[in-house]
Amino acid sequence: MTTTSAEDSSVSASLFSKVPGLADLVELLRADAQLVDQSAIVPAGHFDAVARAGLYGAAAAREVGGLDLDFEEMCLLVELLASACLTTTFVWIQHFRLVRAACEGDAPRLLSTRRARLVSGELKGGISLTASLPGPPLLRALRRDDQWVLTGTSPWVSGWGIVNELVVSARTERDTVASFLCDATESPGLRATPLRLSAMNASATVTLTFEEFVVPADRLIDDTPYDSGPERPEGLRVNGSLALGVARRCLEILGPSALDDELVLVRRTLDGAGIDGIGPARAAAAALGVRCAHALSVARGSRSALWGDVAERSTREASLLLVFGSRPSIKRALLEELRGGS
Repeated sequence: MTTTSAEDSSVSASLFSKVPGLADLVELLRADAQLVDQSAIVPAGHFDAVARAGLYGAAAAREVGGLDLDFEEMCLLVELLASACLTTTFVWIQHFRLVRAACEGDAPRLLSTRRARLVSGELKGGISLTASLPGPPLLRALRRDDQWVLTGTSPWVSGWGIVNELVVSARTERDTVASFLCDATESPGLRATPLRLSAMNASATVTLTFEEFVVPADRLIDDTPYDSGPERPEGLRVNGSLALGVARRCLEILGPSALDDELVLVRRTLDGAGIDGIGPARAAAAALGVRCAHALSVARGSRSALWGDVAERSTREASLLLVFGSRPSIKRALLEELRGGS
């Protein structure tokens, strides 16, 4: 048994051929993963290496300097990098939202003039997408003449001190989601409070507090109706690769087992999930990550109780991923599974 089927091996081979430096990057991230886990912030050299491999523009078209990876390849890429260093990968994928917006045909000039630097990784993007979440808005935007004023909080923003610019979404009084391009630095009306995470603490995750924070009108990049319905499965699918990465790491250390086939099955289920199926599929991926980490802990014995052991770190990471990027459908499915179907 292996962690890849013949079909998966084909995708993997295509991926490595399109990204010549991928193998070296994976080895670098794997070698430094324990150091990163014990650090306050991911070393800048990791992101320089990601940029040298062309991965900030991984999904961008070749004509704009990207690698033109398809969606299946992108999901496997996230899984591979997460298996090496989840924290570096977690911060890097925040960039996808901004580079995708900059590469759209109707991208505003504010983004199109940044496209080359975003694709190369010279500019690094992050996200604050609180307004898109279900429930009452935590962050509101009010239009005043030629500017917007943001008030509220964004509880989870990663990459602070690493990324250069943020896509910040806020709910307007017209019940739309307005997205702005903001500098990722503290300034009048914008305060960052560091959070101490149980895992991936080097992701430099903060809570942002907006107090009458002024954004010039020309920094608006999108304004769309708020949709309280289910999120498109594509966005949730990519995050599922983080849990698959933790599972993959554990299984590579454990050696052949029935869990290898289960990883393949969970990956395929995620790939094929639509709106109704993506919640249970994401839940299955998160639960598998926990099971694989626990299996590795048992196999490694008492050393897995030592802080910094690969099994100990993987267990903390898998536990955090039970709640990262979650949605009500994922939470319900996970609780049902963890409670034994009650």
